[in-house]
Formats: sequence, structure tokens, C-alpha cells
Amino acid sequence: MPSPTSALSTQRPDLATFLEFDLESEKSGYIATQAFPVVNVASQAGNFGKIPLAQLLQARDTKRAPGSGYARANWTFEKATYATEEHGAEEVVDDRESKMYAEYFQAEQISTMRAFSSVLRNAEQRVADAVFNTTTWTGSALTTAVSIEWSTSATAVPITNVEAAVSKIYDGSGLWPNALIINYRVFRNLRNCAQVTDKIAASGAGSAIKARDITTEMLAQVFDLDYIIVAGASKNSAKEGQTATPVQIWSNEYAMLCKIATSGDMREPCIGRTFHWSDDGSTIGGTVESYREEKVRGDVIRVRHDVDEIVLYSAAGHLLSNITA
Repeated sequence: MPSPTSALSTQRPDLATFLEFDLESEKSGYIATQAFPVVNVASQAGNFGKIPLAQLLQARDTKRAPGSGYARANWTFEKATYATEEHGAEEVVDDRESKMYAEYFQAEQISTMRAFSSVLRNAEQRVADAVFNTTTWTGSALTTAVSIEWSTSATAVPITNVEAAVSKIYDGSGLWPNALIINYRVFRNLRNCAQVTDKIAASGAGSAIKARDITTEMLAQVFDLDYIIVAGASKNSAKEGQTATPVQIWSNEYAMLCKIATSGDMREPCIGRTFHWSDDGSTIGGTVESYREEKVRGDVIRVRHDVDEIVLYSAAGHLLSNITA
């Protein structure tokens, strides 16, 4: 007769709420699901139809003569695929150490935070690699190397650079971009650019405006965009055991001007999506589970999710490079 073993895992919503995904990811500067909004799918892998941008914008003669029919047209779609993969991390909460250090910290909470961070950081890296990708965005229609780095505050012309890229996106796709994706260092550089501060001052803020007072909302107005998405998450680029070398997950070298999705409608053209499959118990921010492992005399905390991150329309973005010296 079948019987359960000590290795069965238990859902841990008490630990999941310790780190509310949206709050924690925003606080830590994780932006993956802002750049690639989530769409939930019914199957782990499958096909979906992607309508070519040319067909979305195709004009036709709609004039109808008496006694005749109305204008008809056919349209096709491109077959695209997704296949979610499970990503997860585990932390062991040793019984003895948990009791020894109980006065210093809550071992379960710290272990959950570490596992959450691993899952979030890797998801962030995958989306950053997909967006700041010089293989996907290549050629003058899709990428531009700015002539003056935005870190050269006195003479940089980021507004001019972005406006030129807006025109290239529209000319190539018929879409108007709504977002600029940058990392936190580039954000700080933009706040010091004379071209930016002059425009903010001219809008009524006054010449005494300080860089620290400039918000993402102000920058959105400067660039005439809906969103300035600032990535702040970092990683340790050194190998385990070596002296830590912190670097930002999203490079200082690039900025992505793009059209991001604002709805869950897959027909909305956008730069990319995160496909999430939940039938195996996954949640987008990470399902928290625990199970007993007597071999190490401790509880194992696991965080996992099942996702695939896909670029949908490269023409919906324009990659700016040479951003930081």
C-alpha cells in the first residue's frame, strides 16, 4: 500500500508572503516582468500566432459602390512557439544552526529570501540578455551608437538621441515606443545631463532643480514617453569563494527604447513577453515549498517557477549603445 515519505514537499504560503513578489522585486530593482509582461498559458509548451506588423498596418480601399460587396482581405500569421522551463533554488535550514543563531535571525526567512533572490536574479539576467542583445538588434534600423556618452553631462544629447530612435521605430514598424529601459547608473547620469535639466527647468521647475529631485516621471515627460523603467538589481560577477565584484545585471552600455505591452492581449504588438505555466504549481514570483531531509537533519526551503521569456517584435525596439564611458 502506498504511503507518504518524509520527502514530500509542503506549500509554504507563510514564507511566500514574507517576500511579496511585486513589492520585493520593485524594491530590489528587478524589472524583468515590466519589460516582458507576463502572459499565463495553459500548456507547458505550445504554438501561438504572431501577426506580422505589415499586416496590422495594411490599408485597403473601403469605398463601396451600390450593389457591390464590401472590401475583403485575407491575413496570415506567423507560427511562433514557447516552451517554459522550470527554474528554482533550494536552501537548507539546519536544525542545530537554526537553534544556535535564533537570537540573531530567523533562519527560515533568511533562507527563503536567498532562494527568492536566486530565482529573481536569474530571471532578470535572462530578460536583460534578451533585451540588450546586439545580435537581435543589429543594423542602422534597429540600433544606434550615440556619439556622446550620456555620462558626459555637459555635452550629451540624450533627448536628441531618443527622438531619433523614436522615428526609426515608427518608420520600421508603425509603432510609437512607450518606454525607455536603462539601468540605475544611466538613470543617475541622465539626471545630470544639461540637455535634460535645461528642459525640466524650462517646463517650470526652475533653474534650481537638483539632480536628486528628478524622478522617472519627470524624465518620462522630458522624453515624451509613458515609462522610464530603471533596472537596479546587481549580481556578484566573481566566482564563488573569491572577493565579491558587484556589477549591475543590466549593462551601463545600453538603453532600449521600445514598445512594451500594456495589456494581456497577445495581439498587442510589443517587444516581448514572459510566458508562465502554472499547472504544476508555479507562481510567477516563485512558489515556496519546504520538505524534511533527515540526512542533513534540516528542512529544505525551495522556490521555483516555470517560465519562458521571448522577444516577439524586434522592430518594436531600438537599442542605443555607447551610453556610458
